[in-house]
Order: sequence, then C-alpha cells, then structure tokens
Amino acid sequence: MERICVLGAGSWGTALAHLFAQNVPSVRLWVRSPELCRVLRERRENPTYLPGIPLSERIEPTTSFAEALADAEVVFSVVPSHATRGIVRQIVPHLREGVPIVSASKGIENETLMTVSQIMRSELPPPFHPEIAVLAGPSFAREVASGVPTAVVLAGTSPRNVEIQHTISTPHFRVYTSRDMIGVELAGALKNVIAIAAGICDGMGLGHNTRAALITRGIAEMTRLGRVLGANPLTFAGLAGLGDLILTCTGDLSRNRQVGLKLGAGRKLREILAEMRMVAEGVKTT
Repeated sequence: MERICVLGAGSWGTALAHLFAQNVPSVRLWVRSPELCRVLRERRENPTYLPGIPLSERIEPTTSFAEALADAEVVFSVVPSHATRGIVRQIVPHLREGVPIVSASKGIENETLMTVSQIMRSELPPPFHPEIAVLAGPSFAREVASGVPTAVVLAGTSPRNVEIQHTISTPHFRVYTSRDMIGVELAGALKNVIAIAAGICDGMGLGHNTRAALITRGIAEMTRLGRVLGANPLTFAGLAGLGDLILTCTGDLSRNRQVGLKLGAGRKLREILAEMRMVAEGVKTT
C-alpha cells in the first residue's frame, strides 16, 4: 500500500499514523482543529495528545476530508465513538467505492447501543459493508508510538484484511486476525467499564484481592453478554478481551482507570471530566 488515511488526531490516531508511516510512504492524518493541524505541520509533534514523540515526516496533517481521503487505500477511523456517526456522514462523498474502513475506536453509541462497526454499516452505502473491520487489543498510544512491543487484533471478514495486516505490522507491532468483529468490539468497549470499577477499587484502597476478583468476575460478565449478542466466547480470552482488560485495569496510562481512581478518592465525575483533555470511553459506555 502507498497511502493510508487516519481520521482523528488524538493520542491513538496520532500514534497509529506514526506507526503506519514506518511502512507506508504517505499517511494522511485528518485533524479536526485547524490550530492543532498547524502545530503538527510545523513542529512534527502532537503536544496536546502525544507530547514528546517526534512524528514521521511521512505524516501529512490536514483539516480537509477531501485531501485526507484522496486515493486512500485504507481508512482508519480513530474518532471517539460518540462522534463516529457524524464523521461517517461527512466522509461518504469523498470515499472511493469499496475502500476498506477500519474502526480503531472502542465504545458504544448511547442512543442506539450500536458498536462502531454497526454505526458504519448504518451510514455507509452497501458496497462498503464487506470491507468494514475493527482494530483492537492492549495498546496504549504512547507505548505504540515509542516502539514498545505490542500485539493487537484486526477483526473482519474481508479477504483484504490480510493485506492490511501485513501493511501495518512491524517488528514491534504484531497484528493477529479474527472474523469475530462483534466479539472484538464488545470486548474493547465493555472492558472500559470494568477499568473504571477497578480504578475505584484502588482509589478506595480496597487492595489487590478486591481488584483481582473484580477483573475476574468482569471478564465473566463480558463473556456472557458477548455470547448473547452473537460473539465467540473465546474472543474474550484473547488480546481484545482479557489482554486489553488487564492493561486497562492496571496500567497508569489508562484514562478509564484514572477516572475510577479519582472517583474512588471521592471526587465528582463532572470535575474529573472537566479537567481531562482526552476521552474516557468507559464513562459513556457505563
């Protein structure tokens, strides 16, 4: 592949664009904020969401959907789940028919309870439906951008996923494939809720026993719900489920865990969210 489009210049979108630039000559990064776009171009750094990481010269920031999507061979959507529907509606006129679209967002739409891929299917014309895929797994943006060894899952049914897998894989970023798109998405969204609860446990000083019990019972509930909604239960024992759950419940870079820690310490949710620059998807999913 010669050109990839990444929609969303938050920490994860920026990290993925930087990663993809290792293998792809041109990575177009759509940025919502004109000011952030200017800074990205001039400084080759995202000081708002990923400070201290020098970005590849192959990344081309733009605020134009037309420019970002022109001749893109695959599109990665890395916008918050609650913004996905609006963004998809805006990009439809600029998409090449049949271009693969990969969701790298983890969340559920409040109003409809749809996953991100389901939102995409409801807004995109039918020719795009077979090419929708999902990227998930235990992957803090800063660690991926820094080259820390990471393994993730690319889920979908298109034969082209193998090409995408090979294109975005590096010696430090291993991509497995799965056909269980609903399972991978549910695991990625539901683990954020458990992560907030785990943070509350730690914020209240309840101890390691309590947190271990919560994580274990949490994965059991996630698996049961996933089975009812059509997922393969084994998916929840893999990278998208147990792997991401452990990372998000225990890692200090987890935004959802940080929300829980502050709640457990007695702070109000509205105060916590007001001081956060980035989205903690588990709040809306809860």
